[in-house]
Amino acid sequence: MTRLAAAAAALFITLLSLSLPAGAQETDALTTIAVIEVSGLLDPVEVSYIETQVGAAEDAGATVLVLQVNSPGHVVSDERMVELLDRLESSPVPIAVWIGQAGGRAYGGAGHFVTIAARSAISPGSQVGDFGRLNGQDPDPRYASAIDHRYDDDSAVSEGIVDVLSPTIGDFLLDLEDSGVIPVISEQVTLEEGGTIQRQLAPGVQVQFGKLSLIDQLFHTVASPPVAYLMLVIGLSLILLDFFTGGVGVGGVVGAFCVLMAAYGLYVLDTRTWAIVLLVVSPIAFGVDLQTGVPRFWTGAGVATLVVGSFALYDGHDLSWLPLLVGIGLVASFMFSGMPALIRTRYGTSTLGRDWMIGEMGEAITDIDPDGTVSVRGAQWRARVNRLTPVDAGAPARVVAIEGLVLEVEPEEGGAIDYREMRN
Repeated sequence: MTRLAAAAAALFITLLSLSLPAGAQETDALTTIAVIEVSGLLDPVEVSYIETQVGAAEDAGATVLVLQVNSPGHVVSDERMVELLDRLESSPVPIAVWIGQAGGRAYGGAGHFVTIAARSAISPGSQVGDFGRLNGQDPDPRYASAIDHRYDDDSAVSEGIVDVLSPTIGDFLLDLEDSGVIPVISEQVTLEEGGTIQRQLAPGVQVQFGKLSLIDQLFHTVASPPVAYLMLVIGLSLILLDFFTGGVGVGGVVGAFCVLMAAYGLYVLDTRTWAIVLLVVSPIAFGVDLQTGVPRFWTGAGVATLVVGSFALYDGHDLSWLPLLVGIGLVASFMFSGMPALIRTRYGTSTLGRDWMIGEMGEAITDIDPDGTVSVRGAQWRARVNRLTPVDAGAPARVVAIEGLVLEVEPEEGGAIDYREMRN
């Protein structure tokens, strides 16, 4: 009797399952739809993140893994990019690619995602193409025309580079259902207003969106061309500021952090070493003339190395005019206005031990009438003299007072000291 009862129960369960609608069976079997955002250049952080998410989708039994792509290309090696594509293609979880939001792009290695996708889509206003050749190998003949050509949304679909045009990722998920890539995930509902029938995700269907962690997002962000450039020039300027303040302060710590982050970003990106050297030399050149208080040759050298290094920094990456304008403009205004004002304030006090210069004899480098340059113990300084007692170039001059980085001087004979002695 026990065996008979068990057999009867098994038969009942089988008949019950067969009586359920087919759509209900598929929806109940659905577990998770995983969506991950792939944005910016494909650097080591982003590539590792994608591989990690593929493993997580497999462990969770996800029905599909959707890559939401908006990337100008890859900065990892071609070999590393091929490893990622092989990992995606061999995954038991179907890989789908949606190029979006509107205005998105998929160039270089990011464009190769569509070549291994179970299904691909592009949003209006987006572009795909310029795949290039990974390790010198041509992609599948279907995508040969996209090796060195970019397609807009309509052209990409008509040329077969992507499968369908989908304005939103929700539309793409429904297309995945309609094309048979995934089981039924939607149901039809009738809206109360006007009786319109609309498709929506069925209850129990979970769409999980993944993003980089905060730490990974930090390193991924500094590996973008404009951020790495701005952090480098700003960090070097802050370090120079701390040098003239006579100690390590907040500016120096922040500047060192910016330079370290910029170093990582520049290491990941394709850069020209000589251009990085120029950008490092630039604040040093500015510092020479800031010390003397007279903007002369080294100031011009600082400007030249800053401009040339900024424009030539990247080899193969686009740096728009906005970060260039911000970087060059901020540094120039800081060096010509901010730093001199700060130095005058800092060195305008007697606490830094500059009183020893009062009474020292120097030599006028230029005519001082009333402003010019004087050399005192081998160092050049801005100088100012009474209009009634100018000093010719090459003539001796005595320091009588200090105001910031400007020395007040007078002739060796016939100056204020001589008149005071005569009165005495």
